[in-house]
Amino acid sequence: MKFLEHFLDSKKHLFEKGGKLESLYPVYEAIDTFAFTPDSVTQSNAHVRDGLDLKRTMITVVVAMLPCILMALYNTGLQAHLVMASGEYQAIGWRHDLLLSLGLTHDPSSILANFVYGSLFFIPVWLVCNITGGLWEVLFASVRKHEVNEGFLVTGWLIPLILPPTIPLWQVAIGTTFGVVFAKEIFGGTGKNIFNPALMARAFLFFAYPGQISGDAVWTAVDGFSGATALSQVAAGGVETLAISWSDAFMGFQAGSMGETSALACLFGAFYLISSGIGSWRIMLGCLIGLVIMSLTFNSIGSDTNPMFAVPAHWHFVIGSFAFATVFMATDPVSASMTNTGRWIYGILIGMMGVMIRVVNPAYPEGWMLSILFMNAFAPSIDYFVIKSNIKRRKARHV
Repeated sequence: MKFLEHFLDSKKHLFEKGGKLESLYPVYEAIDTFAFTPDSVTQSNAHVRDGLDLKRTMITVVVAMLPCILMALYNTGLQAHLVMASGEYQAIGWRHDLLLSLGLTHDPSSILANFVYGSLFFIPVWLVCNITGGLWEVLFASVRKHEVNEGFLVTGWLIPLILPPTIPLWQVAIGTTFGVVFAKEIFGGTGKNIFNPALMARAFLFFAYPGQISGDAVWTAVDGFSGATALSQVAAGGVETLAISWSDAFMGFQAGSMGETSALACLFGAFYLISSGIGSWRIMLGCLIGLVIMSLTFNSIGSDTNPMFAVPAHWHFVIGSFAFATVFMATDPVSASMTNTGRWIYGILIGMMGVMIRVVNPAYPEGWMLSILFMNAFAPSIDYFVIKSNIKRRKARHV
């Protein structure tokens, strides 16, 4: 690492103002600051000193996502191998050939085979997402003549985790472009976006290419196989028709977006984010409270035609993407509410709206994407009225 540090320092003059490669300074600065602690300091006399910068914040969130990333690799391969174990479907293509060349077979009992086969779907999506997003980040940084920050580091992991394994790679590139450019960069870049960029990428793909991101054929990495997710099974026939147990659903052994299936993995991430002070426990708990309130409301109302009305809160918690959306999406510090009271309101409304969309709108079997994006738009208004109420209350004390 000393060699790399000395090499970067020796070439710094080429990228600084007046150097031959001045236009590429954002690229140099991104590599230098990612690998080493920057030596630049604030020039003003009075400033806040804190060891937690943007890079450390982003890395902390990525570390919190590690259980979900590992589960994405394992469960993607497991679900495919379980289907192939029936003998009705056979694997084809370069992934199948590579797996066999490594001395592995499509055996669902093989942990290594599941990880390897799942990674052959996840890693290409991750690479395309990060290459595309990285190019846009560098382009906008070069045009604006400022450094490339680490804002896309988390988004580059979130987008692959919330996509199905069969998503075409060209759609990953288009969705990432929309999320980075239209949800973040046009607002000024990292820290200035109104909406969560990863969710905007998924929303764009959902409405632009519904055939590749919804339906029964997209969630399992087996050609020609059509298998409904647990959420769509419940919507069709109720909880009693599910082929998996609550514990399996909680662990994440179900079809779905690659990184969203395991509530247990999300809980590990939630604990890490809360203990590190990065994630808001108020938003997370608020989402859970909202889910329980709306679930009990629909349970009490009941319906003879819609099985979703009878789904209890503990099943809403483990099917679909509630846990992942709550821990990693709703708590985005940029697009969420900033005040403590506002975080309670923001989280509760997300939980209530997500269940409402799930239950009463058959066009959208999953409601968390839309509910979080909707509340992203209202987060500034929530904080405004909270602050205004606090000021009014304080004034009243001195009257």
